[in-house]
Amino acid sequence: MVKGIILDYGGTLDSRGVHWSEVLWQGYGMAQVPINKETFRAAYVEGERALARERIVLPQDNFYELLRKKVALELSYLPEKPAASTRERWIDSIAHYCDNAARSCINEARPVLEALHARFPMMLVSNFYGNIDEVLRAYDIRQYFKGIIESAVVGVRKPNPALFQLGVDALELPASEVLVVGDSLRKDIEPAEQLGCQVLWLKGKGWTAEEDQLTHPRTITRIQQVLDYID
Repeated sequence: MVKGIILDYGGTLDSRGVHWSEVLWQGYGMAQVPINKETFRAAYVEGERALARERIVLPQDNFYELLRKKVALELSYLPEKPAASTRERWIDSIAHYCDNAARSCINEARPVLEALHARFPMMLVSNFYGNIDEVLRAYDIRQYFKGIIESAVVGVRKPNPALFQLGVDALELPASEVLVVGDSLRKDIEPAEQLGCQVLWLKGKGWTAEEDQLTHPRTITRIQQVLDYID
């Protein structure tokens, strides 16, 4: 029996299970940035490392502001630097595309969040940049969550099960009565299972082809299927 729910954010609520590098790559294509995917992926990784090292994203940044900073970092790692006006055009175009894509996914998920919130206490547990509270408020979904456990705030990152344990503790329920929903088998599902939680893997396109070949008995392809599981 499920008595409480833990949801991941990035990739789960804002991209239909698709790894965010893929959403950004689509944005780069829309902006007509002249790079190949291998170069983009290398820049994406370096950008993520820089965001982890330095306090670049501020607590008051919404997702669009976060995206502008993130894309600017990625572009700084390109081997050929564009003119300043071109760079600014790319940043604006990619950030707008990705923000709109996230908003569309969240609007799809909103009825599910409303239905779950009416029946269960919910926690959000996320590897994020220190501004997830503002992101949720800007998208008008903060009210569905009892609380937030964010890696940049608590100093623990997935796949460390300790991050999920904090969520379970906040729900004040046995792990066996908590359902964890996330888009990453390694970072969400496996650590949650180590704690004894119930799990649903929202599977979309992953970071690697090897990931895409992985399977799990409790896999869903749409966030709406969470309602089928609890019923």
